[in-house]
Amino acid sequence: MQPDDAIEKYFRLMPAQKSALKRLGILTLRDLLYHFPVRYEVAGSETNARALIPGAKVVLYGALSGLKAKKLWKSKRNITEGWFEDGTGRVKVIWFNQPYMASYVKEGTSVRVSGTVGGSAEKPYIANPEVEQVSASDIPIGIFKKDDEITTDMPALFPVYPESRGITSRWFYHGLKKVFENGAHQQLQDPIPQAVRTRLNLPTLTDSLVWIHQPEKKTHADAARKRFSFEEMFAIQTARAIDRAQNDAGPSFVIENADTLVERFLETSPFPPTNAQQRAMQDILRDFSKGHPMARLLEGDVGSGKTLVAAATAYAVVRSRPPNRASGLPAQAGTLQVAYMAPTEILAQQHFESFISYFRHLPINIALMTGSGCKKFPSKVSPDKATDISRAQLLKWVAGGEIAMLVGTHALIQKSVKFQHLAFAIVDEQHRFGTRQRRALAQKNDAAPHFLSMTATPIPRTLALTMYGDLDISVLDELPPGRALITTKIVVPDKRNEAYEKIREELQKGRQAYVICPRIEEPDPTKIGALQAKSAKAEAARLQKDVFAEYNVGLLHGAMPARGGSASGGKPSKDEVMKDFADHKIDILVATSVVEVGINVPNATAIMIEGAERFGLAQLHQLRGRVQRSSHPPICFLLSESSSAIPMKRLKALEKSADGFALAETDLETRGAGDLYGRQQWGVSDLGMEALKNPRLIRAAREEAFAVVAQDPNLSHHPALAQRVANAGKELHAE
Repeated sequence: MQPDDAIEKYFRLMPAQKSALKRLGILTLRDLLYHFPVRYEVAGSETNARALIPGAKVVLYGALSGLKAKKLWKSKRNITEGWFEDGTGRVKVIWFNQPYMASYVKEGTSVRVSGTVGGSAEKPYIANPEVEQVSASDIPIGIFKKDDEITTDMPALFPVYPESRGITSRWFYHGLKKVFENGAHQQLQDPIPQAVRTRLNLPTLTDSLVWIHQPEKKTHADAARKRFSFEEMFAIQTARAIDRAQNDAGPSFVIENADTLVERFLETSPFPPTNAQQRAMQDILRDFSKGHPMARLLEGDVGSGKTLVAAATAYAVVRSRPPNRASGLPAQAGTLQVAYMAPTEILAQQHFESFISYFRHLPINIALMTGSGCKKFPSKVSPDKATDISRAQLLKWVAGGEIAMLVGTHALIQKSVKFQHLAFAIVDEQHRFGTRQRRALAQKNDAAPHFLSMTATPIPRTLALTMYGDLDISVLDELPPGRALITTKIVVPDKRNEAYEKIREELQKGRQAYVICPRIEEPDPTKIGALQAKSAKAEAARLQKDVFAEYNVGLLHGAMPARGGSASGGKPSKDEVMKDFADHKIDILVATSVVEVGINVPNATAIMIEGAERFGLAQLHQLRGRVQRSSHPPICFLLSESSSAIPMKRLKALEKSADGFALAETDLETRGAGDLYGRQQWGVSDLGMEALKNPRLIRAAREEAFAVVAQDPNLSHHPALAQRVANAGKELHAE
């Protein structure tokens, strides 16, 4: 067996099993070895037939006896009942509507039984347990036969694996046992250098694979999981270190006199910058002077003033000339260029208008490029207004350096967009794009532009260091004066109408409101376990008909087309709906979390979030930030479908705190980053997501990775690490 051999070479697989393994991303033996258990079931002295606790989930090893199928007299239900016995005693087992169980196993055969204990402490039983026939060699260490009795002197761990339809955890247990017996795991090269393992006291790859899949004791499983958590973070950090080294090796534009230019810009601002804004600007200005491209993430809570930081530093760039351009030429002959990329067309339009207000007194051209069209300011006909222009003409002017500031959406990273001297690239809500898109924007000419990523989504420190490990980080942790503090209230079901009246009061003042729903469509009532969360479509119709008939209710969700829509004879598009809301043609916007970013309507002052417990705290904080856009006092209502203690505790944290970063850290601790941001978005395994709760592990992985890359930039002396980094890169760039 070789690690990179296909699984099918050694296992006879049914079509359903092949499909299931493919869905799980398991194609080779290496993939199988890295398919780790999600938990371990304990079988041992605490879980035997003599010591059962009602309600406990148990795994028992022993034998079945006395199995009989019969029909209950009153209910006429078919049942099979009998006894499970081990070396300590026996317990009744019952299966409902499974008469075949009476002949499923031969009496006295060794079996593994797993299920939940029912009944009472005096008369326990196990209902509908899963049964697997086992041989003596299948019984985990710590449970062994002695004089034909199964004894339980030591605890044993039985791994439980992630499953998919067609493949079971049991299959993985037996499949991996075969792989270990043939020694395939011993042929894998350890991606963690020996010096790093020694320094951090980590077990070898071979030992860790055995310990995580076939642990003899809990300490072995814990050590293996810690090692693989580190390995994943180490691979990601190594990839980030390589990215950063390549970034720093390239040339960029040095912005002369940037400090003076920024001061000049701030003199025209009606509000003085906060201390946090001043610190962020100084970080950026220092980067401008280094001669290699800046790579920085600007994190700022809702309303913290990121746009002012971007505008002030962009001002310094558009007031600077390329190094080979004579200073005596007129301004229209060309300045250094700035590109600003926003996540939606409506937000790009809003930023275009903002930069016109910031820079209209300058003799420079500002342009907008989206999928819907292009604009330029100033117009030759009306110097105080913007004008529509053709895409071809705009591309020509951008390439010729006549456009100093270009604002747009994803359209900016198309191959047809070529800059003459792009010196500064700003991306709003970076995590909505991807590493590949960021690089596409940066690689627009020979000298790479300085890069600034901005996000209003509060990101825990460990997650920021992992996902944006190649970026320096600046944080805006204070709000400018004049921003009204938001009031957040948890609303119980019988107080819903009171919340509606508060929203009505805001509407009567000429304000607007959001209603956020967890899903688009109504659940199928015929499906068992269907979510009963409110749907945006049904709620929009209900509010328009029964609650706010005198106001215009709009609908926005992710399944709507991005552009086109009713203007071309189809259904309304997302951009059309957001524009109608921004223009106050819509009073109440019912939406899914699609409004989390990309929409800025200062007149909206109220938001109601249905099924609030279904969202992460950071996401809820981001959603309520939609109504923190002006000096008008905003209000947020959280409606929960659950009254259990844990969801209510989380929502009360939001009710009491307006600090998005503190809330993000709380959510990371209570829910995990997978729930907080979505595992697929980040390309990190569940084990890696758990590592994000361990700042020391992240810091150690980062320090070791950057040290390795500093000594071996191409990883030529670390081939196993290079392969692991390549695999991590595929996962992380999947977006």
